[in-house]
Amino acid sequence: MRVYLRTFGCRANHYDSEVVRAMLDRGGHTVVAAPDEADVAVFNSCAVTADAQADLRQSVRRAARTNDALRTVVMGCAAAFDRDSVRELPSVSHVVSGADFVSIAAALELPAHAAATLATRAQSTVRAVLRIQDGCDEHCTFCATTVARGPARSRSVDALIREAHALSERHSEIVLTGIHIGSWGTEHGAPLSTLVHRLLREVPDVRFRLSSLEATEVDPLLATLLRSDDGRLAPHLHAPLQSGSDRVLRRMGRHWYTAHSYRDAVGALVRDRDVFGLGADVMCGFPGETEADHEATVRLIEELPFTYLHVFPYSPRPGTAATRLGSVVAPSRVERRAADLRALAKRKAAAYRARRDRGVADVIVTKGGPRPEGITEDFLTVHVTGSMERGARFRARLSVTDSAILAHPERARDSMTRYLSAP
Repeated sequence: MRVYLRTFGCRANHYDSEVVRAMLDRGGHTVVAAPDEADVAVFNSCAVTADAQADLRQSVRRAARTNDALRTVVMGCAAAFDRDSVRELPSVSHVVSGADFVSIAAALELPAHAAATLATRAQSTVRAVLRIQDGCDEHCTFCATTVARGPARSRSVDALIREAHALSERHSEIVLTGIHIGSWGTEHGAPLSTLVHRLLREVPDVRFRLSSLEATEVDPLLATLLRSDDGRLAPHLHAPLQSGSDRVLRRMGRHWYTAHSYRDAVGALVRDRDVFGLGADVMCGFPGETEADHEATVRLIEELPFTYLHVFPYSPRPGTAATRLGSVVAPSRVERRAADLRALAKRKAAAYRARRDRGVADVIVTKGGPRPEGITEDFLTVHVTGSMERGARFRARLSVTDSAILAHPERARDSMTRYLSAP
């Protein structure tokens, strides 16, 4: 069987697609590059915005037009959130909510045991992802993910260490991901920091990175690990902010922090650190957001040493509480506020890049060939001077120009270069 696999959305979705890829590989099937080459297409969907769902529908329809014999399986968040309309799309035979791998195996006509071992050993990207938990127990008023993914549940430490060991043989970086990774271990009374500490101790020769994590969920042990200079845990935190206005945060249902506590948590983490990547999600135009609320967000962002921001407009999701709040913000105001924040983010990113000029970095090559590119420990994209294979990890000296950051290799890290088996 030839299968076309397309992923939308977050790193958790990317991990789930890699599990499907592993299931297909174990069954002797082939993943192909285009739907017109496939017998079956699997679309792993996202529901975080209306645009994400529109992209899914457009992609399914386009695939069906290019291959009238195609059978399509849709999995992921949109499959759970908008099941009926997804089922009506052309060529769709199965709609599987979230990451129900048993149902996915059945939809792909794989044997039942295909979903028995839900783990990966080699992934299609240079930087592997490892989903440590699924679901979320919070109830942000704008978010459809809780509906799609269900309550939070954690994977076991032993299972995660086994999978990380296998991935470390093929990948130089492993990104710990999930829907709400800060909730990992809640069922067992263990914080995320205990998992990270064990992974660092028991899985050597690989760089770990945390995906999105609430700033106020970084406990003292995790802060120590993030601030370490040993190169094992990337000095990088993507800490969702959403708004710098306490009033808006309350309307969003984000009750566990305020602008002040967010500022304090981030400040304690990055204080005195010359090398630290700090990013955040910021939403513009949430129902009821005033000009004063927007200005509070601008002030907070100006105070903190962000190196990048993901700025996006509020997208109403059917069935979420935010759609009942009223006080819709005019699109022109949302667009102008988003432009303000993106311009501010660009200035802060440029300032951080300038400070990294002539500094040393730990680079992993994400794109090989005659013009290789890589990513640093603090989440900067760099252009590598000279020839370097995809997946290589090395120490580099940086030089910053107006248009790019150049990484000049000094030596291979631990005299070892890693290669991926997947193209």
